[in-house]
Amino acid sequence: MIHERAIVSDRARLHEEVSIGPYSIVGPDVEIGPGTRVESHVVLKGPCVIGRDNHIFQFASIGDDPQDKKYAGEPTRLVIGDRNTIREYCTINRGTVQDAGVTRVGNDNWIMAYVHIAHDCVIGDQTIFANNSTLAGHVHIGDWAILGGFTAVHQYCHIGAHTLTGIYTSVTKDIPAYVLASGRPAVPRGINAEGLKRRGFSSNQISNLRDAYRVLYRQGLKLGEAVEILEERARTQEEVAALLDSVRSSSRGLIR
Repeated sequence: MIHERAIVSDRARLHEEVSIGPYSIVGPDVEIGPGTRVESHVVLKGPCVIGRDNHIFQFASIGDDPQDKKYAGEPTRLVIGDRNTIREYCTINRGTVQDAGVTRVGNDNWIMAYVHIAHDCVIGDQTIFANNSTLAGHVHIGDWAILGGFTAVHQYCHIGAHTLTGIYTSVTKDIPAYVLASGRPAVPRGINAEGLKRRGFSSNQISNLRDAYRVLYRQGLKLGEAVEILEERARTQEEVAALLDSVRSSSRGLIR
């Protein structure tokens, strides 16, 4: 399953069901699980753990040093889960000791061409990164988030679950769960209702989230006042509780 023109370190740990294409380079301390397919001209650098059934397309660079001037060669890591698709020319860097020392990508993510995921980012499950979307360091992306093409996310920003950004969106503050955002800088445009329908949210749940969005963004309330109202609703509305959690966890402030 390893092409004769691939270069694989004897310190790499590959399951027997891994496929490595020609001219790809797998460095020391790279671990790859069963069913993962690496196309030609891919560079994998460790310490890096890649799970099962991933598909990494040609010319991707996975697990190289963080693009951080403070990095001094520390043995940081990249951990990628299962069933991810990583398309052409993607770059995903390892972590830094200024954070947890690890960049994490979850499961079932669809990462399109030319995407950059910087050091110490944490990516959830079932996300979609359209072409040329770019994350600076220490960014967190929640499950089922969709980043439109050329979306750029400032370091330390958090983007909540089930969010959607439009093309060329510039994210400089946190985006709460369920919110649709676009613009430079990003501003909230409503609830990602169509995405929620596709994922099985009921009309009642979506209505609850629309009402919660109005409390947060359309009634002229201070953030503390809006949080108090959402806390009451969150006792009986699980979907609003998830929105509230993403608001409370914000450290950079919310898009407004």
